[in-house]
Amino acid sequence: MNIHVCFRVGQNNDLFWCEVVLLVQKLLFPQNALFFTSNYNLELVNIMYTSIRALFNRTVVSIAIASAVIVTPLQAEEAKTLVFSAIPDQDESALNTRFSKVADYLSKTLEVPVKYVPVKSYAAAVTSFRNDQVQLAWFGGLSGVKARLVTPGAQAIAQGETDPNFHSYIIAHHSTGLETSEDFPKDIVGKTFTFGSKGSTSGRLMPEYHIRENLENKAPDDLFKTVGFSGNHSRTVTLVESGAYEIGAVNFKVWDKMVAEKKVDTSKVSAIWKTPAYPDYQWTLRGDTDEKWGEGFSEKVKSALLSMDDPELLASFPRKSFIAATNKDFQPIEDTAKALGLLD
Repeated sequence: MNIHVCFRVGQNNDLFWCEVVLLVQKLLFPQNALFFTSNYNLELVNIMYTSIRALFNRTVVSIAIASAVIVTPLQAEEAKTLVFSAIPDQDESALNTRFSKVADYLSKTLEVPVKYVPVKSYAAAVTSFRNDQVQLAWFGGLSGVKARLVTPGAQAIAQGETDPNFHSYIIAHHSTGLETSEDFPKDIVGKTFTFGSKGSTSGRLMPEYHIRENLENKAPDDLFKTVGFSGNHSRTVTLVESGAYEIGAVNFKVWDKMVAEKKVDTSKVSAIWKTPAYPDYQWTLRGDTDEKWGEGFSEKVKSALLSMDDPELLASFPRKSFIAATNKDFQPIEDTAKALGLLD
Protein backbone atom coordinates (compact mmCIF):
# COMPACT_ATOMS: atom_id res chain seq x y z
CA MET A 1 0.00 0.00 0.00
CA ASN A 2 1.34 3.44 -0.95
CA ILE A 3 0.56 6.35 1.42
CA HIS A 4 0.89 9.82 -0.01
CA VAL A 5 0.68 12.92 2.17
CA CYS A 6 0.12 16.52 1.10
CA PHE A 7 0.87 19.05 3.87
CA ARG A 8 -0.03 22.69 3.46
CA VAL A 9 3.46 23.94 2.82
CA GLY A 10 4.86 26.20 0.13
CA GLN A 11 2.71 27.97 -2.43
CA ASN A 12 -0.97 27.24 -2.87
CA ASN A 13 -0.28 26.05 -6.45
CA ASP A 14 2.11 23.41 -5.12
CA LEU A 15 -0.55 22.05 -2.83
CA PHE A 16 -3.17 22.19 -5.59
CA TRP A 17 -1.13 20.11 -8.04
CA CYS A 18 -0.10 17.69 -5.34
CA GLU A 19 -3.74 17.03 -4.59
CA VAL A 20 -4.60 16.68 -8.32
CA VAL A 21 -1.92 14.03 -8.78
CA LEU A 22 -3.09 12.09 -5.75
CA LEU A 23 -6.72 12.30 -6.81
CA VAL A 24 -5.90 10.89 -10.25
CA GLN A 25 -3.94 8.05 -8.62
CA LYS A 26 -6.90 7.30 -6.41
CA LEU A 27 -9.12 7.03 -9.48
CA LEU A 28 -6.71 4.68 -11.21
CA PHE A 29 -5.65 2.62 -8.19
CA PRO A 30 -8.44 2.97 -5.60
CA GLN A 31 -7.27 0.00 -3.50
CA ASN A 32 -3.65 1.05 -3.19
CA ALA A 33 -3.75 4.81 -2.85
CA LEU A 34 -4.50 6.70 0.36
CA PHE A 35 -3.90 10.37 0.77
CA PHE A 36 -4.21 13.02 3.44
CA THR A 37 -4.64 16.68 2.90
CA SER A 38 -5.15 19.76 5.00
CA ASN A 39 -8.55 19.97 6.63
CA TYR A 40 -9.45 23.40 5.27
CA ASN A 41 -9.13 21.97 1.74
CA LEU A 42 -11.45 18.97 2.21
CA GLU A 43 -14.38 20.66 0.44
CA LEU A 44 -12.10 21.55 -2.46
CA VAL A 45 -10.76 18.02 -2.56
CA ASN A 46 -14.29 16.56 -2.78
CA ILE A 47 -15.21 18.93 -5.61
CA MET A 48 -11.98 18.13 -7.42
CA TYR A 49 -12.48 14.38 -6.94
CA THR A 50 -16.02 14.49 -8.34
CA SER A 51 -15.00 16.62 -11.33
CA ILE A 52 -11.92 14.59 -12.21
CA ARG A 53 -13.85 11.33 -11.87
CA ALA A 54 -16.53 12.58 -14.28
CA LEU A 55 -13.84 13.74 -16.71
CA PHE A 56 -12.06 10.40 -16.37
CA ASN A 57 -15.25 8.44 -17.14
CA ARG A 58 -16.04 10.61 -20.19
CA THR A 59 -12.51 10.12 -21.46
CA VAL A 60 -12.72 6.34 -21.16
CA VAL A 61 -16.04 6.29 -23.04
CA SER A 62 -14.64 8.57 -25.76
CA ILE A 63 -11.61 6.33 -26.22
CA ALA A 64 -13.85 3.26 -26.48
CA ILE A 65 -16.05 4.94 -29.12
CA ALA A 66 -13.04 6.13 -31.07
CA SER A 67 -11.54 2.65 -30.93
CA ALA A 68 -14.73 1.13 -32.27
CA VAL A 69 -14.86 3.65 -35.13
CA ILE A 70 -11.24 2.95 -36.03
CA VAL A 71 -11.30 -0.83 -35.65
CA THR A 72 -14.56 -1.55 -37.44
CA PRO A 73 -13.41 -0.51 -40.96
CA LEU A 74 -10.09 -2.26 -40.46
CA GLN A 75 -11.87 -5.44 -39.55
CA ALA A 76 -14.08 -5.09 -42.63
CA GLU A 77 -11.05 -4.60 -44.84
CA GLU A 78 -9.55 -7.79 -43.45
CA ALA A 79 -12.44 -9.87 -44.83
CA LYS A 80 -10.85 -12.25 -47.32
CA THR A 81 -11.75 -11.70 -50.95
CA LEU A 82 -12.28 -14.73 -53.16
CA VAL A 83 -10.56 -13.96 -56.45
CA PHE A 84 -11.40 -15.82 -59.63
CA SER A 85 -10.30 -15.66 -63.23
CA ALA A 86 -10.92 -17.35 -66.56
CA ILE A 87 -8.96 -18.35 -69.61
CA PRO A 88 -9.09 -15.53 -72.20
CA ASP A 89 -10.90 -17.54 -74.88
CA GLN A 90 -12.69 -14.45 -76.18
CA ASP A 91 -11.90 -10.74 -76.33
CA GLU A 92 -11.39 -9.05 -72.97
CA SER A 93 -14.48 -6.81 -73.10
CA ALA A 94 -16.75 -9.83 -73.54
CA LEU A 95 -15.06 -11.59 -70.62
CA ASN A 96 -15.35 -8.56 -68.34
CA THR A 97 -19.05 -8.25 -69.12
CA ARG A 98 -19.61 -11.93 -68.43
CA PHE A 99 -17.61 -12.37 -65.27
CA SER A 100 -18.34 -9.10 -63.47
CA LYS A 101 -21.94 -10.32 -63.18
CA VAL A 102 -20.75 -13.73 -62.03
CA ALA A 103 -18.66 -12.03 -59.32
CA ASP A 104 -21.75 -10.18 -58.07
CA TYR A 105 -23.74 -13.42 -57.97
CA LEU A 106 -21.04 -15.34 -56.09
CA SER A 107 -20.47 -12.52 -53.60
CA LYS A 108 -24.15 -12.38 -52.75
CA THR A 109 -24.52 -16.16 -52.56
CA LEU A 110 -21.33 -16.89 -50.62
CA GLU A 111 -21.60 -13.76 -48.42
CA VAL A 112 -17.92 -12.91 -48.95
CA PRO A 113 -16.28 -10.37 -51.26
CA VAL A 114 -15.67 -11.89 -54.70
CA LYS A 115 -13.58 -10.29 -57.43
CA TYR A 116 -12.95 -11.19 -61.06
CA VAL A 117 -9.50 -10.44 -62.46
CA PRO A 118 -8.71 -10.89 -66.17
CA VAL A 119 -5.53 -12.54 -67.42
CA LYS A 120 -3.72 -12.07 -70.72
CA SER A 121 -3.09 -15.69 -71.65
CA TYR A 122 -3.95 -19.29 -70.85
CA ALA A 123 -0.51 -19.72 -69.29
CA ALA A 124 -1.11 -16.67 -67.08
CA ALA A 125 -4.38 -18.19 -65.85
CA VAL A 126 -2.55 -21.35 -64.77
CA THR A 127 0.29 -19.39 -63.14
CA SER A 128 -2.09 -17.11 -61.23
CA PHE A 129 -3.96 -20.15 -59.91
CA ARG A 130 -0.76 -21.94 -58.88
CA ASN A 131 0.54 -18.82 -57.09
CA ASP A 132 -2.74 -18.34 -55.18
CA GLN A 133 -3.42 -15.02 -56.89
CA VAL A 134 -6.75 -16.56 -57.83
CA GLN A 135 -8.52 -19.31 -55.94
CA LEU A 136 -11.25 -20.21 -58.43
CA ALA A 137 -10.94 -20.39 -62.20
CA TRP A 138 -13.01 -21.14 -65.29
CA PHE A 139 -10.55 -23.30 -67.20
CA GLY A 140 -10.60 -25.19 -70.45
CA GLY A 141 -9.87 -28.90 -70.33
CA LEU A 142 -6.12 -28.61 -70.89
CA SER A 143 -5.53 -25.49 -68.81
CA GLY A 144 -7.49 -27.08 -65.95
CA VAL A 145 -5.35 -30.22 -66.12
CA LYS A 146 -2.19 -28.11 -66.08
CA ALA A 147 -3.40 -26.01 -63.15
CA ARG A 148 -4.32 -29.02 -61.03
CA LEU A 149 -1.02 -30.77 -61.76
CA VAL A 150 0.94 -27.81 -60.33
CA THR A 151 -1.50 -27.06 -57.47
CA PRO A 152 -1.82 -30.02 -55.06
CA GLY A 153 -5.34 -30.48 -53.74
CA ALA A 154 -7.05 -28.45 -56.48
CA GLN A 155 -10.36 -29.93 -57.60
CA ALA A 156 -12.61 -29.63 -60.64
CA ILE A 157 -16.00 -28.93 -59.07
CA ALA A 158 -18.44 -27.95 -61.83
CA GLN A 159 -18.86 -27.88 -65.60
CA GLY A 160 -21.47 -26.82 -68.10
CA GLU A 161 -24.11 -29.37 -69.01
CA THR A 162 -22.61 -29.67 -72.52
CA ASP A 163 -18.95 -29.71 -71.43
CA PRO A 164 -18.61 -33.50 -71.06
CA ASN A 165 -19.47 -33.68 -74.78
CA PHE A 166 -17.65 -30.71 -76.26
CA HIS A 167 -16.62 -30.22 -79.89
CA SER A 168 -14.30 -28.19 -82.08
CA TYR A 169 -15.05 -27.02 -85.59
CA ILE A 170 -12.68 -26.84 -88.49
CA ILE A 171 -13.68 -23.69 -90.38
CA ALA A 172 -12.68 -22.65 -93.89
CA HIS A 173 -12.68 -19.51 -96.01
CA HIS A 174 -15.04 -19.75 -99.00
CA SER A 175 -12.12 -19.36 -101.42
CA THR A 176 -10.91 -22.88 -100.54
CA GLY A 177 -14.02 -24.44 -102.04
CA LEU A 178 -14.23 -26.80 -99.06
CA GLU A 179 -17.73 -27.78 -97.96
CA THR A 180 -19.25 -29.24 -94.81
CA SER A 181 -18.74 -32.99 -94.45
CA GLU A 182 -18.93 -35.70 -91.81
CA ASP A 183 -15.60 -37.01 -93.09
CA PHE A 184 -12.35 -35.39 -92.04
CA PRO A 185 -11.41 -32.76 -94.70
CA LYS A 186 -8.04 -34.03 -95.90
CA ASP A 187 -7.92 -31.31 -98.55
CA ILE A 188 -6.92 -28.81 -95.88
CA VAL A 189 -3.32 -29.99 -96.42
CA GLY A 190 -1.18 -27.28 -98.00
CA LYS A 191 -3.44 -24.43 -96.85
CA THR A 192 -2.68 -21.71 -94.29
CA PHE A 193 -3.97 -22.74 -90.87
CA THR A 194 -4.50 -21.02 -87.54
CA PHE A 195 -5.17 -22.54 -84.15
CA GLY A 196 -6.48 -20.46 -81.25
CA SER A 197 -4.28 -20.22 -78.16
CA LYS A 198 -1.37 -22.62 -77.79
CA GLY A 199 -2.88 -23.77 -74.49
CA SER A 200 -6.45 -24.17 -75.75
CA THR A 201 -8.23 -27.51 -75.65
CA SER A 202 -10.83 -26.77 -78.32
CA GLY A 203 -8.65 -24.40 -80.31
CA ARG A 204 -5.45 -26.42 -80.39
CA LEU A 205 -5.17 -29.72 -78.46
CA MET A 206 -8.13 -31.68 -79.86
CA PRO A 207 -7.96 -30.26 -83.41
CA GLU A 208 -4.26 -31.15 -83.59
CA TYR A 209 -4.98 -34.62 -82.23
CA HIS A 210 -7.52 -35.28 -85.00
CA ILE A 211 -5.32 -33.69 -87.68
CA ARG A 212 -2.49 -36.06 -86.75
CA GLU A 213 -4.82 -39.05 -86.46
CA ASN A 214 -6.28 -38.48 -89.93
CA LEU A 215 -3.12 -37.32 -91.72
CA GLU A 216 -0.53 -40.01 -91.01
CA ASN A 217 0.46 -38.59 -87.62
CA LYS A 218 2.23 -35.68 -89.28
CA ALA A 219 2.81 -32.48 -87.34
CA PRO A 220 0.87 -29.37 -88.42
CA ASP A 221 4.09 -27.65 -89.52
CA ASP A 222 4.63 -30.50 -91.99
CA LEU A 223 1.10 -30.32 -93.37
CA PHE A 224 0.26 -26.63 -93.77
CA LYS A 225 1.82 -23.80 -95.70
CA THR A 226 1.68 -21.59 -92.60
CA VAL A 227 0.66 -22.36 -89.00
CA GLY A 228 -0.46 -19.58 -86.70
CA PHE A 229 -1.94 -19.08 -83.23
CA SER A 230 -4.61 -16.39 -83.05
CA GLY A 231 -4.80 -16.23 -79.25
CA ASN A 232 -8.57 -16.76 -78.88
CA HIS A 233 -11.56 -18.23 -80.68
CA SER A 234 -13.29 -15.06 -81.76
CA ARG A 235 -10.08 -13.83 -83.33
CA THR A 236 -9.66 -17.17 -85.16
CA VAL A 237 -13.08 -16.64 -86.75
CA THR A 238 -12.18 -13.08 -87.73
CA LEU A 239 -8.87 -14.11 -89.30
CA VAL A 240 -10.41 -16.88 -91.41
CA GLU A 241 -13.37 -14.72 -92.38
CA SER A 242 -10.99 -12.03 -93.61
CA GLY A 243 -8.90 -14.50 -95.58
CA ALA A 244 -5.78 -13.91 -93.51
CA TYR A 245 -5.85 -17.69 -92.95
CA GLU A 246 -7.66 -20.23 -95.11
CA ILE A 247 -8.42 -22.77 -92.37
CA GLY A 248 -8.90 -22.52 -88.61
CA ALA A 249 -9.88 -24.51 -85.53
CA VAL A 250 -12.46 -23.04 -83.19
CA ASN A 251 -14.61 -23.78 -80.13
CA PHE A 252 -18.05 -24.79 -81.39
CA LYS A 253 -19.82 -22.75 -78.68
CA VAL A 254 -18.07 -19.54 -79.71
CA TRP A 255 -18.78 -20.19 -83.39
CA ASP A 256 -22.48 -20.97 -82.83
CA LYS A 257 -22.91 -17.90 -80.64
CA MET A 258 -21.22 -15.61 -83.17
CA VAL A 259 -23.39 -17.00 -85.97
CA ALA A 260 -26.57 -16.58 -83.89
CA GLU A 261 -25.61 -13.00 -83.07
CA LYS A 262 -24.73 -12.33 -86.73
CA LYS A 263 -21.17 -11.45 -85.83
CA VAL A 264 -19.75 -13.57 -88.63
CA ASP A 265 -20.42 -13.51 -92.36
CA THR A 266 -21.19 -17.13 -93.25
CA SER A 267 -20.96 -16.30 -96.96
CA LYS A 268 -17.21 -15.87 -96.41
CA VAL A 269 -16.44 -18.56 -93.83
CA SER A 270 -18.18 -21.76 -92.77
CA ALA A 271 -17.75 -24.72 -90.42
CA ILE A 272 -16.76 -27.74 -92.51
CA TRP A 273 -16.08 -30.45 -89.90
CA LYS A 274 -16.92 -31.23 -86.27
CA THR A 275 -14.68 -33.29 -84.01
CA PRO A 276 -15.95 -36.22 -81.95
CA ALA A 277 -16.94 -35.30 -78.38
CA TYR A 278 -14.45 -34.72 -75.58
CA PRO A 279 -14.57 -33.15 -72.07
CA ASP A 280 -13.61 -29.51 -71.87
CA TYR A 281 -14.46 -26.47 -69.71
CA GLN A 282 -14.79 -26.63 -65.93
CA TRP A 283 -14.60 -24.62 -62.72
CA THR A 284 -11.55 -25.55 -60.64
CA LEU A 285 -11.07 -24.56 -56.98
CA ARG A 286 -7.87 -24.55 -54.94
CA GLY A 287 -7.65 -27.17 -52.22
CA ASP A 288 -6.89 -24.76 -49.38
CA THR A 289 -10.06 -22.63 -49.49
CA ASP A 290 -11.59 -24.25 -46.39
CA GLU A 291 -8.49 -23.26 -44.41
CA LYS A 292 -8.93 -19.63 -45.44
CA TRP A 293 -12.71 -19.18 -45.40
CA GLY A 294 -13.77 -21.87 -42.98
CA GLU A 295 -14.80 -25.50 -43.05
CA GLY A 296 -17.36 -26.27 -45.72
CA PHE A 297 -16.58 -23.22 -47.86
CA SER A 298 -15.52 -25.29 -50.86
CA GLU A 299 -18.88 -27.04 -50.81
CA LYS A 300 -20.62 -23.66 -50.64
CA VAL A 301 -18.74 -22.54 -53.76
CA LYS A 302 -19.68 -25.73 -55.59
CA SER A 303 -23.31 -25.40 -54.52
CA ALA A 304 -23.41 -21.76 -55.66
CA LEU A 305 -22.22 -22.75 -59.14
CA LEU A 306 -24.53 -25.74 -59.44
CA SER A 307 -27.54 -23.69 -58.33
CA MET A 308 -26.87 -20.82 -60.73
CA ASP A 309 -30.15 -20.48 -62.64
CA ASP A 310 -30.20 -16.90 -63.89
CA PRO A 311 -30.76 -17.25 -67.67
CA GLU A 312 -28.76 -14.09 -68.36
CA LEU A 313 -25.75 -15.32 -66.40
CA LEU A 314 -25.87 -18.77 -67.95
CA ALA A 315 -26.36 -17.43 -71.48
CA SER A 316 -23.11 -15.48 -71.22
CA PHE A 317 -21.07 -18.71 -71.02
CA PRO A 318 -23.18 -19.90 -72.96
CA ARG A 319 -24.56 -22.78 -70.89
CA LYS A 320 -28.02 -23.79 -69.71
CA SER A 321 -26.81 -25.07 -66.35
CA PHE A 322 -23.79 -26.33 -64.45
CA ILE A 323 -23.32 -29.91 -63.30
CA ALA A 324 -20.86 -31.56 -60.92
CA ALA A 325 -17.34 -32.38 -62.14
CA THR A 326 -14.34 -34.28 -60.82
CA ASN A 327 -10.67 -34.44 -61.76
CA LYS A 328 -11.18 -37.90 -63.25
CA ASP A 329 -13.55 -36.46 -65.86
CA PHE A 330 -10.55 -34.86 -67.59
CA GLN A 331 -8.19 -37.83 -67.67
CA PRO A 332 -8.70 -38.20 -71.46
CA ILE A 333 -7.47 -34.62 -71.91
CA GLU A 334 -4.38 -35.29 -69.81
CA ASP A 335 -3.64 -38.49 -71.74
CA THR A 336 -4.03 -36.74 -75.11
CA ALA A 337 -1.82 -33.82 -74.07
CA LYS A 338 0.92 -36.20 -72.96
CA ALA A 339 0.67 -38.12 -76.23
CA LEU A 340 1.17 -34.88 -78.19
CA GLY A 341 4.04 -33.74 -76.00
CA LEU A 342 2.11 -30.82 -74.53
CA LEU A 343 2.52 -32.11 -70.95
CA ASP A 344 5.63 -33.49 -69.27
